[in-house]
Amino acid sequence: MTKSIRALISVSDKTGVVEFARALRKLGAEIGSTGGTATALRDAGVEVQDVSDITGFPEIMDGRVKTLHPLVHGGLLGRGKQDHDVMAEHGIEQIDVLVVNLYPFESTVAKPDCTFADAIENIDIGGPTMIRSASKNHAHVAVVVDPADYGSVADELTANKGSVSDATRRKLATKAFAHTSTYDAAIWGYLQQQDGQAGYPERLPVGLTLRETLRYGENPHQSAALYTTAGARPGTLVAAEQLQGKPLSFNNISDANAALECALSLDAPGCVIVKHANPCGVAVSDDAEQAYRKAYTCDPTSAFGGIIAFNGPVSAAAAQAIVDNQFVEVVVAPSFESDALEAFSAKANVRVLACGDRENTSTGSRVLQQVEGGMLVQDKDIASITRDDLEVVTDRQPTDQEIADALLAWKVVRFVKSNAIVCGKDNATLGIGAGQMSRIMSAEIAGQKAAEAELDLEGAAMASDAFFPFRDGIDVAAKFGIKVVIQPGGSKRDEEVIAAANEHGMAMMFTKTRHFRH
Repeated sequence: MTKSIRALISVSDKTGVVEFARALRKLGAEIGSTGGTATALRDAGVEVQDVSDITGFPEIMDGRVKTLHPLVHGGLLGRGKQDHDVMAEHGIEQIDVLVVNLYPFESTVAKPDCTFADAIENIDIGGPTMIRSASKNHAHVAVVVDPADYGSVADELTANKGSVSDATRRKLATKAFAHTSTYDAAIWGYLQQQDGQAGYPERLPVGLTLRETLRYGENPHQSAALYTTAGARPGTLVAAEQLQGKPLSFNNISDANAALECALSLDAPGCVIVKHANPCGVAVSDDAEQAYRKAYTCDPTSAFGGIIAFNGPVSAAAAQAIVDNQFVEVVVAPSFESDALEAFSAKANVRVLACGDRENTSTGSRVLQQVEGGMLVQDKDIASITRDDLEVVTDRQPTDQEIADALLAWKVVRFVKSNAIVCGKDNATLGIGAGQMSRIMSAEIAGQKAAEAELDLEGAAMASDAFFPFRDGIDVAAKFGIKVVIQPGGSKRDEEVIAAANEHGMAMMFTKTRHFRH
């Protein structure tokens, strides 16, 4: 014999709800509903009862109050025999299935014309309250918040004659609490942003939504997945549309994000090639093709199997140059010309991602890094330096071209793992030394990389992400022909380092800003 079922359905996203309601009715379920959901179900021929008829209380305040009633929450929280007498006394009937999803707060605030009043009206109250009631009482109620679960829940109800298992109800409740948690995190984030609150809150809600499960993590024995934060904006990797190619791996995503962030810091047209999270070639030029060719020239060996990012549209000529030159894993850019996509189609496995234009590349945000048992949180490193910020500390003054070369190297060094050294000239990097335990070794590697690519460092600029603790790094720079150095300064041996630059006839500029990247 099929168990008698009472269901309450109130959804903002109506995907699949008619079919699910029909499956419930086929099992003889009584269905209560609200507002637009009730209208949609009736229009589809599904018999429903308005919640206002169940409670005897009308929907008021433009729909703000409709399900906040003891007859609703008593039905969701009733514990069967334990509460039978009190429910009977007050005319409360058990609700066995709750189907709810919430007002579209995130999509509403993402609209450019969204006002603060619009945002507030899209904060759901009745929905989360019902979800929490049903989830707490999951021993007796199946709460469904995801349309993707309609089919499996309907199948189980049918197979078990109106019941679902304890395990299914618990799984659904767990998912429901995650649903309301991420919803509240999105609201918190919006309100904090609107208020411009400074400092670090006592509690930091982090709302993450699964985008996709990945084949594996950094290594094949590690499982992995990609989650998105609330309000992922255009111009970011997680908002990108994949136009062709194999599924993205964990390392693809990590490296492509690093490449895109670096590219967006450059003047356009700019190109960045990344390998193992570090730039191995960066350039700006008159067009995307030339920017790519200059970036590739910096380190063709490391560019093999790398990730390429552009900060503007990718032309057919740029795409063809990539296809002809190298094996590449991912190409990401705001957009691609149609002929560029045709060129990439010759390499069907290349992952091509269009991320769209980012409205403001200088907007700050918080960066989270997990540690065992906790989370490190800091401001995003977006500090920018112009020539007006530079302090020349040597006898020789840099030329305009040397300042331009130094500023490009300084932009790039922010995206290179510490200890970081970047050498560049004529709007392109020539040698990059990354992730060494000593700064002098990073300087040696940068010079050796340039020599390996047969690039001349004579007259080039060198950027260091932190101060030089000794003069030896300057002596190495001189050995390779470097003529201008840009660095934060601040070492107790600054005078010794400046003296070394003067001995070698170099110009040196202090930024008074450090760019460690771990």
